[in-house]
Amino acid sequence: MLIEADSWARPRAGRRPALGRSFRAVTALLLVLSCLAVPARADVTTIATYDFASGAQGWGPRGDGVVLDTSAGNLRVSGRTQTWMGAQITPPFEKGVTYNVTAKVSGSVALTVERTPAGGSTTWERVGAATSAPGEFTELSGSYSYSADSALNLYFESSDATAEFTVDDIVVTSDSDPTQSGLSTDFETGTAQGWNPRGGATLTASGAAAHAGSYGLAVANRQASWDGPSLNVLGKLAKGSKYTLSVWVRSAEAQSLGLSIERRQNGTPSYERVVAPVSVTGWTRLSGTYTPAHDVDFLSVYVESSEGVLPFELDDFTLEYVEPKPIQTDIPSLKDTVPFTLGAAFHRGATLGEHAKLINKHYGSVTPGNALKWDATEPVEGQFTFGEGDALVDFATDNGLEFRGHTLVWHSQTPAWVFEGATKEVLLQRVENHIRAVMGRYKGRIGTWDVVNEVIDENQPDGLRRSPWFEITGLDYIRTAFRVAREVDPAATLVFNDYNTEFPRKREAMYKVVKQLLDEGVPIDAVGHQLHVNIEQPPAYHIEDSIERFATLDVEQQVTELDVSVYTDFVSTYATVPDEVLARQGHRYKEIFDVFRRQAAELTSVTVWGVADDETWLSTFPITRVNAPLPFDDELQAKPAFWGVADPSKLPASRLALVVPAGTVTVDGRRDEQWDRQADQPVARSGPVSASFQLRKAPSGVYVFADVTDPTDDRTDSLSLKAGSATYKIQRGAPHAQGFKAHTRKTATGWQAEALLPSGSAATLDLTVDDASTGPDAAWSGALTFVPEVKELTAPKETPVVDGVAEAVWNKATPVETGTWIQGTSGATAKVRALWSPSGVLYVLAKVTDPVLSEESPNAWEEDSVEIFVDPGNNKTKGYDDDDGQYRISFTGAESIGGTFDAFAIRGNLTSAVSRTSNGYIVEAAIKLPTVTLSRDRVLGFDVQINDATGTARTAAVTWHDPTGQSYLSTARWGVLRLGK
Repeated sequence: MLIEADSWARPRAGRRPALGRSFRAVTALLLVLSCLAVPARADVTTIATYDFASGAQGWGPRGDGVVLDTSAGNLRVSGRTQTWMGAQITPPFEKGVTYNVTAKVSGSVALTVERTPAGGSTTWERVGAATSAPGEFTELSGSYSYSADSALNLYFESSDATAEFTVDDIVVTSDSDPTQSGLSTDFETGTAQGWNPRGGATLTASGAAAHAGSYGLAVANRQASWDGPSLNVLGKLAKGSKYTLSVWVRSAEAQSLGLSIERRQNGTPSYERVVAPVSVTGWTRLSGTYTPAHDVDFLSVYVESSEGVLPFELDDFTLEYVEPKPIQTDIPSLKDTVPFTLGAAFHRGATLGEHAKLINKHYGSVTPGNALKWDATEPVEGQFTFGEGDALVDFATDNGLEFRGHTLVWHSQTPAWVFEGATKEVLLQRVENHIRAVMGRYKGRIGTWDVVNEVIDENQPDGLRRSPWFEITGLDYIRTAFRVAREVDPAATLVFNDYNTEFPRKREAMYKVVKQLLDEGVPIDAVGHQLHVNIEQPPAYHIEDSIERFATLDVEQQVTELDVSVYTDFVSTYATVPDEVLARQGHRYKEIFDVFRRQAAELTSVTVWGVADDETWLSTFPITRVNAPLPFDDELQAKPAFWGVADPSKLPASRLALVVPAGTVTVDGRRDEQWDRQADQPVARSGPVSASFQLRKAPSGVYVFADVTDPTDDRTDSLSLKAGSATYKIQRGAPHAQGFKAHTRKTATGWQAEALLPSGSAATLDLTVDDASTGPDAAWSGALTFVPEVKELTAPKETPVVDGVAEAVWNKATPVETGTWIQGTSGATAKVRALWSPSGVLYVLAKVTDPVLSEESPNAWEEDSVEIFVDPGNNKTKGYDDDDGQYRISFTGAESIGGTFDAFAIRGNLTSAVSRTSNGYIVEAAIKLPTVTLSRDRVLGFDVQINDATGTARTAAVTWHDPTGQSYLSTARWGVLRLGK
């Protein structure tokens, strides 16, 4: 609870000032201390009013010598000699009811409750305070509630021990249901409306701080990042109910601000994020949802910064109750539609209300998102906190749910003390102690544990992440963790868990490590595939390939953290996710669960990483944005993603989008070099049959190349292509349908087809692979967008010296010129050459024509610079794979690199040199490409962009190939670079 500031003196011990007469009858009020503003809202009940037109109306003096005068129609307080002296009343406040209080005051005045809990110590709790200009009145406002049986005394006091002050027009109100009526503060009274500093900050209602209306709240003189405005909301939120909290914030200097909750129980504080800090300069709305899940005796909402103590402003705070929708009871239970255990990650709030009903209907197991991680269970060495874990395990036990423990050893969310001063022996002992305590507490109740999490780094020679665990102990921390876990609970399934296991390089790195450990006898029972994917990438066959690969190790497999982001990159955002995107997500869930069903013999469980979209880590990672990655929406209602799992026949129609470049090929059933310029479009596998294909647009029609995997060699197998309204059928063994040119050829895994379809104007394509023995097996449906031909640049095999000088070896490379304007129509341009080395290095030379150079902007992309884009796999995706890179070199040689997760996998790949010329500059770069083997005729995704700056702004930009201006987000429209001789 908030206690009075020290400047307000207390009565001496043992001295109890005389109490005045009780005021007029009151009815109900709310729950616990909340110093809030009281704007008008629905369902407000007036409890009492005091206008002093008829005397003191129950108010009496507080302290000897105090005089109350009502002759002027207000309450004048004089004769004071101590700060706590003033006017008082015994309020008929009821426990669990919130009361809102406003009053007009003249002078420096505070309203305080003296509360003595039954059997406890007296506390003094601030309701509100205000200071008026001399001789004038201002508004004092606040609200109050309490949760424990107590004796109460409500009184006005002043920090000036001898000052006189005046009070008038006191109004006490209550909500009919304060936990559902919400609240708002707009500071239009010219006061702080119940907001108080968490530390030494000063809060001032100011017209200059207004977002809307005449006033906002200026926050200054902050002492720490957490020091700022706080509003007590205890009594306004009910446990298990959901609320939307929103506030507008502004900062003169850029800083990151967020919205958080502080809750306490018996003096122990805990902190929860409502909105993670986001960059703020102009007015920015912070909005998020919060569901109280704990018993509390203090609850406040506050604005804080991620770091620093810069001032800021806030306005227009609202807290709104979200009426829950009942879960749908007339739909299938997801857990009954799959041949393996289906689970969900959950948190304390999801054990209440409709969320709990949703879990029990649709899931057979649960996994805690954070409650059993090291920082939650052992924040201080040897001091264990199991409150959250106990509550979640109890919920699972009470409801007959299996429980997955997550996670015992991880490089993240591990307290710093674990590694501080640790030798190998000390650290391994800490691992053992931790596992024995945590696993031992839940032995027999938690059947599966993620023993180690995210220990693989495919960019390291040995495939192991260079975490403090590894740096201190090598592989022994993994060996120890599994050994101890087996000793503690021999019946538990022990899991080796990681992300991106569906990508080939990560898959192989993890496979080798797990196999080595198994060969040593380390008791790994299962591997966990997290599967944080998006609506397009990676292709479903990557997931299936991983499951089949690990099946050779004879271990269980589990999908541990499945979600499907609606974004394909790390920066895009929707205000509201479009229906067509949700439909596409539904089809994506279908193709992924098709894989799971085919591989059910290898999978023991699948866990989605959240109960519903209202609680997903993807709402704040990698940036704060609306995301909807789960089968149920924010209101716990079934989405297309649900039907993609439960009953795909109920999915809405959805067409994929396919970019079709121009190009000409020879129709002979063989793969021309033209087909190397794009990545094949996969067709979802059905049974043993799958396919991939490409298209090219030509004046005479549309070329198609398809590669079919079908182990049954039947001449009547076919490929049907419906382009627009016309259907073309290619048979595995001739003859083909009349009216178009087609060829087929046998391959080791099936067959290939190549054709020229005369329907050149068709904007849609429906492709069906038909296995004659089983019927239509694999299908794809999409909308076509025709674009110019993908350009190709050839790089000879040579090794230059990277010194910014274009030595003679560069003359062996044919240059290309940048000419695709993405900003402006003229400006700096470049001639670009490329070379390559069998040692795995790509070399790029850009001679830039730009007589006026500037590096004045604080943003690297707005300076004169060269950006080189490289996709080693030429995958042409709408996002970046982790080895795709954006390598920027300014005319002064400053380097910056873009890629996934802060370009962690490619950060060390660039070496560059720059020299100035009479009309511009030369950039020479060497880019290591360790994830592929460079050899003749390999094709890389490639592009170059020249940024032209004038002063502090970029005024023009031109690429060699990509016309979208989105090269920093997507590799889909880059050109290609072919490695030559």
